[in-house]
Amino acid sequence: MHSPDDIQYALETTRVLREPDRRIDTFGETRFEFQLLSELMDRSGEVRIRSGEVEAMRPRILRPESYREIELEGFQDDARKRLDALVEKLRSEGKDLAFLQYGFQFRRSSVTEEIVHDSLDSVRDRLLSEQDRTGNPARAIIEGVDDAWEICLFKFSFEMILRSQEINAFDFKRRGLL
Repeated sequence: MHSPDDIQYALETTRVLREPDRRIDTFGETRFEFQLLSELMDRSGEVRIRSGEVEAMRPRILRPESYREIELEGFQDDARKRLDALVEKLRSEGKDLAFLQYGFQFRRSSVTEEIVHDSLDSVRDRLLSEQDRTGNPARAIIEGVDDAWEICLFKFSFEMILRSQEINAFDFKRRGLL
């Protein structure tokens, strides 16, 4: 379990270098690919690249305290505690948690890991150049903390929810559901 300081550090240092071109679909599933790069804590000149997918299920209108209904599949055993700690931290900072009215099931696919013997700057530049070349609209490139990388992935997911919330609410209102 990460300490509050570990969570705070991961939240402060996580940067989405390239976000997907799309938002979370209002009436269907949405899959995002991610590449999360992080420097190894105990070795210089080594970067871990984790690659995988995050799937957001179709938003549902739920009771305000329904964040506990968010299913976490494929994450470590203490992922629920980490999510709860993040939500409590955001609440204590007075963050608007209205997005939690939408229930999402995040499913992390099997994550692959690769250790690259190079500087973080070089690896970052290489991944961004590759993304520019391939133009994958569903890929996010995230820079984060190695030992708290799942917190970094949660932060990316929450940011995608916040960016999608306005269009999702518009879609629900347009159909008379809100």
